[in-house]
Amino acid sequence: MEETIAGTEAAQIPKQRGESLLETAVRYAEERHWDVIPGTWLEAVDGVQHCSCGDTACAAPGAHPAREDWATQATGSATVARRMWQKQPASSILLPTGRTFDAISVPESSGFLALARMERMELTLGPVMLTPARRMEFFVLPGASVKVPDLVRRIGWAPASLDLVVLGEGAYVAAPPTRFGSRGLCSGPVGRLRRIGGCRMRRS
Repeated sequence: MEETIAGTEAAQIPKQRGESLLETAVRYAEERHWDVIPGTWLEAVDGVQHCSCGDTACAAPGAHPAREDWATQATGSATVARRMWQKQPASSILLPTGRTFDAISVPESSGFLALARMERMELTLGPVMLTPARRMEFFVLPGASVKVPDLVRRIGWAPASLDLVVLGEGAYVAAPPTRFGSRGLCSGPVGRLRRIGGCRMRRS
């Protein structure tokens, strides 16, 4: 896929294992130059984890924006990020798409096949994230949200049939080591993906 993030930039992924959410959010901003947004978090009530938003039927417990104006709250400043997470250290880490990168989200099975094929083709890959929802997210250059559906149709596939979702401007992804509801943390590495908290990210 010609729209992947350049390898020299993609190689500098923060070493999140064992770090706090605050430390990791700061490293995303400081080392990757990615905007970050503090999201909701999980709270234990009678031994059961609930989203801090208070909605018992929350579709993304602990992994969605805490404010409606989240897009304007996003920051690429390590200093501002540190101040945000100091106020609420349990906040999830969200990365807005459509700025430094877009994200292509596919089911885990399709993602592994695509990853293997791209590596055989010796294509330069950007970061790839495996989520607790068993989906794989490929980080690509901004603008893919416009190009990908047409590219998929050209090769004879329908984006809907692939369960492919392109996340561009106005969307976001939950970044490691965010916990996602009852799914909790992923366990163990898979292939060339390495585990980082609630999700796993491939080191490019």
